[in-house]
Amino acid sequence: MKRKGTGPDGLVIVDKPEGITSHGVVAKLRWLAGTRKVGHAGTLDPMATGVLVIGVERATRLLGHLMLTAKTYEATVRLGQTTVTDDREGEVTSSTAADGVTREAVEAGIALLTGEIMQVPSKVSAIKIDGKRSYARVREGEDFELAARPTTVHSFTVHEYRTAVAEDGTPVLDLDVTVECSSGTYIRALARDLGAGLGVGGHLTALRRTRVGPYGVESARTLEQLEESVHGEAATGLDVLPIGAAAAAAFPRWDLDAEQAKLLSHGARLKAPGLGVDGPIAVFGPDDRFLALVEEKGGQAKPVAVFVG
Repeated sequence: MKRKGTGPDGLVIVDKPEGITSHGVVAKLRWLAGTRKVGHAGTLDPMATGVLVIGVERATRLLGHLMLTAKTYEATVRLGQTTVTDDREGEVTSSTAADGVTREAVEAGIALLTGEIMQVPSKVSAIKIDGKRSYARVREGEDFELAARPTTVHSFTVHEYRTAVAEDGTPVLDLDVTVECSSGTYIRALARDLGAGLGVGGHLTALRRTRVGPYGVESARTLEQLEESVHGEAATGLDVLPIGAAAAAAFPRWDLDAEQAKLLSHGARLKAPGLGVDGPIAVFGPDDRFLALVEEKGGQAKPVAVFVG
């Protein structure tokens, strides 16, 4: 049961801090929202910061569809060292001086990792193999390989090149980059593969997600701000994006008249709006009430998730 003062069901755009898991953020939001019906769209590693989209109550039904949207990351790639986890939290497994790597070579390597590519996820990812998380298999010392998966890197841009010296004395090259990609892309794997292609190894030293679909870090709230909104002296309740506004921001919109809305709420199948959209469409009634997500299939609007009736 919701406590007095918390907001309605909807999305909470969290600016996740470093050092906490996505599950830890969900646990915090369950406490703040006063409900166990809380989930997230797209895991962020403990090392990573930035946009984590949280669904509360009915909005959890939007999350699986939001995970299909494009995402933007700012990251730092270190060339010259590989690690067990493909990021700075893992043990260094090899070091090769990267002071001879040219900008032209880096740009050529990035070009090979841009567009529609096949990517082998990091072994410490949360991918399940026969029902068991890949990272759990790594911890137990299993020897296994992950299959490559298709993904799309829309853009991979280097903003700054910095030479440095690693703790073991290896000359390394740090790249500050921005990556725009499809859901399911592993930025750690891009760092690993870029370094491997250049012959010096690579891993990720910093990662910040700045956008998930239409939701940017500029509109995200820190956990401290969210707790203040619920328990602070001037508490106004949990700051959520109402489910209708969330759907309108994330999906193409289809407005129904009163009769169509009534038919939809009673389970009738409507003629597709003909938007030519590959994916969910947000359906609204004449009172601007969010009704459902549908997909165009065979000339009909096939319900994906219905929120009325």
